[in-house]
This record gives sequence, structure tokens and C-alpha cells, in this order.
Amino acid sequence: MKSVTVRTSLLCAILMLGACRTSDPYSSEGFVKLPAAPDVHTDVRYFTTDNFVGEAINGYEASLIYLTREARDALQRVIADAQVFGLGVKVFDAYRPQQAVDHFVAWAEDLSDIRMKARYYPNVEKANLFRDGYIAARSGHSRGSTLDLTLFDLTSGHELDMGTPWDYFDLTSWGESDAVTVQQRANRALLRALMTKHGFMPLREEWWHFTLENEPYPDTYFNFLVR
Repeated sequence: MKSVTVRTSLLCAILMLGACRTSDPYSSEGFVKLPAAPDVHTDVRYFTTDNFVGEAINGYEASLIYLTREARDALQRVIADAQVFGLGVKVFDAYRPQQAVDHFVAWAEDLSDIRMKARYYPNVEKANLFRDGYIAARSGHSRGSTLDLTLFDLTSGHELDMGTPWDYFDLTSWGESDAVTVQQRANRALLRALMTKHGFMPLREEWWHFTLENEPYPDTYFNFLVR
């Protein structure tokens, strides 16, 4: 009887251990945290009110950046190359829970809430955000291998001038827009060259948005919290 009890206890312990592993998406799904460093700055505005919605976004319970291990490894190679130019990377967002995307959709459907229009989408009618592709029901960010980032000067700490801020809904944010200056286009081209060299694909409409070409979860949209 005692041996049965021991075996039962061991089985329960094993099952509990397995449950713990599967309940930790960061380890079980291969997601890792991107720590801040002298050559890596983070600015997780979706954890704050400083974003196009104007409030903290669902799913962001900490000012942290997570991404797949494969995307992290490729980004590390980008960082090494950027150092040659005296530059670092500043990451605004990477993994984004599906519930955050749902928050964006609900906000976009509320046409009365335009408190952040002047700053983030002054030239776009909120009613057209879906039509124009600025808001969608799914985001590559939820697959864990998409990043929003820019470059900054390692000496001054200042971001390179890209012509528009991050998350600015406008045609001038297109990567190859001719509405920005020659220097701003050159800065965008440098970011794009660094990222594509190491396997990231740019999004035409957003100079800051890149997705790992060989992403490990091309068809999976995750929803675990950033915390």
C-alpha cells in the first residue's frame, strides 16, 4: 500500500512538473526576453498611455520585450553590425498578445475616441484605419518574430531622424517615401539594410517594422501576457 502511495505521489509530481512547463509560454514556446543594454534600448509604449490609443494596452503587464529565440539571435547579429557605425537599436515592440490586437480593433471601432489623432494619425480619418491597413484583426507581432525598432547614436543616445515617429499612421511612414529628406531616407535605408542582411523582411508601409523571414511560428498567433 505504501509503495502504491509513493508511486502515486511521484506520478502527481511529474504531472505537476509537466503542467508547470506547459504553462510557461516563454520557455515552452521558445520565447526569450530582450534585456536592455548600452547598445539596446527599449521603449514599450503599449505598457503606458503614450501610444495611438492613449491608454495602456491589454496584455502588457510589464515594460518588457519578448520575441522568439530565432528572432533574438538574428537581432543580435544586427546589433553587432550596427556597432560598426557607432549605432545601437531601440526596440518599441516585438511579441504582441492577440488581446492587444483585439484592444486596437475595439478602439478603432469607437469613432468618437480621437484624443490621439493630432499626434499619431492627423491625416487619416479614423473610420478609414481598417480600409487603409493601419489596423487589422491579426498582427504578425503575435507570432513572436516581428519587431518595431529604430537606430540610435551610441555616443549621444539620440535616435536617428527617420522622418516620422514610430507608429505614425501616414504615407510618409512608408519606408521609401519621397516625402522625407534625403538624410531621413538614408537613415531608413541603413536600418533596412542591416535588418535584411540578417533575415528580416521589411513592411513597405512602416519603416520600423520587420519580420524574420524564417519565423518559427508562421501560422500561430499567441495570446500570453507580457509580464
